[in-house]
Amino acid sequence: MSTIVIVVLIAVLALAALAVAVRFALRGSATGGRGLRRRFGPEYERAVVLHDGDRRAAERELAERLKRHGSLTERPLPPEVREHYLVRWAGIQEQFVDSPRGAAEAADKLVARLAEERGFPAAKAYEDQLAALSVHHAGQLDGYRRVHRAARGTGDTEEIREAVIEARTLFEELLTAGPRHAQPTRRPALPRRHAKGSAV
Repeated sequence: MSTIVIVVLIAVLALAALAVAVRFALRGSATGGRGLRRRFGPEYERAVVLHDGDRRAAERELAERLKRHGSLTERPLPPEVREHYLVRWAGIQEQFVDSPRGAAEAADKLVARLAEERGFPAAKAYEDQLAALSVHHAGQLDGYRRVHRAARGTGDTEEIREAVIEARTLFEELLTAGPRHAQPTRRPALPRRHAKGSAV
């Protein structure tokens, strides 16, 4: 074999190895890096902050969530069950005037129960339920976290009101077929609590 043939053969093998490496890198980006950032949105940045800026550790955690909960299929809700949840949410809004914290507790439990009914992990396993919801409803998860904290005694009345309003976004999305099919709905504002019995 001549030297030229050997050099050409080595160059061809090197190019083939490079092509395989690029292909794997591009395939990996669908589940890592940009793919995870696109899928998880604000949850991606939250995970990075929780891991003290370590993107690789955050991506490992998010990839694990995706692996564990990505194949979850949300169960449909019959119309009468959906109506039942809407009536209960309206009751929470009325309750807010007299008992903001009680309304937050009720909202937290209702969202957790609705998620469970849609096929997410049980309400009593809050962290696992949160992880599964983050895979399918990442953009609406912060309100659920806020109302969960408010139900446990943090925040003043205005913060509780905002938490309940934000939680309603996830609540409404869970009532629909899911994030890709959610229709925007016009909803009444939650009253601001001033003096007992008065609302704005």
